[in-house]
Amino acid sequence: MYRVSVSSGMLALALLPVWTDGAVAQIVAPPPVHVSESKSVPAASPSSATSAPSTPALTLPQALERALAANPELSAARREAEAVAATIRQAGVIPNPNVSMAVEDRRRDTRTTAFELSQPIELGGKRAARVAAASRAYDTAQAELQAKAADIRALVITAFFSVLLEQERVRLANAALSIAQRGTDIAGRRVMAGKVSPVEETRARIAEAGVRLEAQQAVSDLILARRKLAATWGGNAMGMQAAIQVDGNLNSLPPEPSWDAIYAQLQDAPLMQRARTEIQRWQAQVDVEKSKRIPDVTVSLGMQRNNELGRDQALFGVSIPLPVFDRNQGNLLEALRRADKAGDELAAVAIRLDGELAQAYTTLHNAREQARVLRDDILPGAQSAYDAAARGFEFGKFSFLDVLDAQRTLLQTRTQHLRAMADAYAAAAEIDRVLGVSASASFNPSK
Repeated sequence: MYRVSVSSGMLALALLPVWTDGAVAQIVAPPPVHVSESKSVPAASPSSATSAPSTPALTLPQALERALAANPELSAARREAEAVAATIRQAGVIPNPNVSMAVEDRRRDTRTTAFELSQPIELGGKRAARVAAASRAYDTAQAELQAKAADIRALVITAFFSVLLEQERVRLANAALSIAQRGTDIAGRRVMAGKVSPVEETRARIAEAGVRLEAQQAVSDLILARRKLAATWGGNAMGMQAAIQVDGNLNSLPPEPSWDAIYAQLQDAPLMQRARTEIQRWQAQVDVEKSKRIPDVTVSLGMQRNNELGRDQALFGVSIPLPVFDRNQGNLLEALRRADKAGDELAAVAIRLDGELAQAYTTLHNAREQARVLRDDILPGAQSAYDAAARGFEFGKFSFLDVLDAQRTLLQTRTQHLRAMADAYAAAAEIDRVLGVSASASFNPSK
């Protein structure tokens, strides 16, 4: 935890790092400072972005539950799976019978009336082939649904930690702005006392203006991150994102699993399953097209009334089309080429996911290492340099420019640390997306 203390009205800006479990704890913004002169330090305007929410803070499991229940894209994927499931039922339906009536001669005495019922009989296993093809299409839709769920989960995780990191960034910006305001006030009082040149006060005011701009930018980025998180469950109202406060743990980074462990799960990734079921679907469609090459038989039964002879006659008929010209050769060739294409797409998906997984794993490793170095080595050094510059300025050993340089270095280091943590969370979420919703169970960012 970084504590900001003010003593004796001087610039005792000693941001003392306290390490807890090997990780940097949250930075607490300092309380407002009131000076004895007629001029007081105004409150930081960006603080409203991190004011205490009227509703409980949103946790990652709650955000995931909300997105998985209300995300429009995921809902559309569910509807598609339900629609494909209906095709299985339709594929198993047998053809309808036909009823026909024929009348010969307009004169009643010599009229012949025939009634006939015909029933097509499918041969060659057409119905079983259709059901199998529809079932494979349903498997493909289910794999697409799982892949979409993994995409949405990774998107929510990334958006959630973007909000969490932007909240911390605003908190840091408020602390930096408070420090800059104190520096401006102290520099002004030292100028009035004739201890430093008025140029020092000008520099302090310029530095404060720069920090204020950075604080405003942090607030804008926080609002944008909240909008992205709200969009994952379909929230698009302009006022909705302002009320979103998230609750998470920034003290620990996502774990780094071994490459062999995550690579072994690649074959079970949703996109890999979808590519394999697509091959099976087109292979089943090949069977459907082959079955269509065998002609169906239409059996008919009926009765014919001959008024001239005054008797009824039974009718029986069989109709078989001759596959002379149309042997379904074009549709069969198309299905064969589609199956070949699906095989090529499986190979392409495997190569693409292998590259994405390797890139995400490398990013996770580098981000974790960068965050560790910043936390353990660079941040303490930057903190010590700032402490020394601040104390030296109090006793007139350093100029305020030295304090500003040390402060800028410290703030930049903190920002780099936040960015490294953001990269680590994004990389872990990408691994989670590639491997599937429940594949990387070791990554639980809510802990």
